[in-house]
Amino acid sequence: MTTMSGTALRRKGHNRRKLVITAYALITPFLLVFIAMLIVPLGYSGFLSLFQSKLIGGEVFSGLDNFVKALTDPQFLSGIGRMLIFLAVQVPIMLGLALFFALAIDSGKLRGSRFSRLAIFVPFAVPGVVATLMWGYLYGRDFGPIAQMFRAVGLPTPDLLSSQWMLQSMMNIVTWEFVGYNMIIMYAALRAIPIELYEAAEIDGAGPIRIAWSIKIPAIRPAIILTLIFSVIGTFQLFNEPSLLAKIAPNVIGSAYTPNQYAYTLAFVYQDANYAAAVAFLLGIFIMVISYVVQLTSQRASRRAS
Repeated sequence: MTTMSGTALRRKGHNRRKLVITAYALITPFLLVFIAMLIVPLGYSGFLSLFQSKLIGGEVFSGLDNFVKALTDPQFLSGIGRMLIFLAVQVPIMLGLALFFALAIDSGKLRGSRFSRLAIFVPFAVPGVVATLMWGYLYGRDFGPIAQMFRAVGLPTPDLLSSQWMLQSMMNIVTWEFVGYNMIIMYAALRAIPIELYEAAEIDGAGPIRIAWSIKIPAIRPAIILTLIFSVIGTFQLFNEPSLLAKIAPNVIGSAYTPNQYAYTLAFVYQDANYAAAVAFLLGIFIMVISYVVQLTSQRASRRAS
């Protein structure tokens, strides 16, 4: 009996070791790519950020001087401020529209829901470069369709690529691109809610609006928070839209319109990889702090609600 028990234990241990070896063998390719494409570049960027390139002496260790310089750099700080405005205005509008569309499609009362879902999602499939070029043409004051419509009805033509309207025009492009993406995430979360909750609410006399507000939205709170964090990251990584619109309106969009664009300009135009690495690291830290605050605030709100 003891011998059989010992044999069974050894066989069980052998099978467990085989499972562990198989698991590590399967994840090893991912780990190698992850280390090579993320960890190593981050470590090298961190290393570069601690040095400065001098005319005399070449690369000189400077400690945190690049970070201190970035924190007092008006171009970097103005880009951060511009993106904070973008975050406060564009993200609530985009996520509000995504939530509205997801609830409307999930209600089952919208005709052609499959077509609507596809039509809302299609802009996300358009490459960001193509979308920006397309909207740049639509915004054009001389030949753009929007300007032509205003002239056709005798109204003054708005300059949507001016310094007064540029940020709002960019918000519109990003909203058009990503409403469908966020809507799909929320809609998938809505489809996972047990239908019994709706039936119980209807028996209690709750209408569609009450069900959406009291059942659906609280149930998909994690999905909403996920889209919010993605939107925070995307906001501070804004690059394609300002870079392409700068070709159309060079007097409005400079090389530091967004922090990401500023880091690119420092590295590849001014050839200052050390300072660019410090700016990129500070930007990453800023994104992590904002994302953490968003997540912490949502957790506290959910605890109070429960």
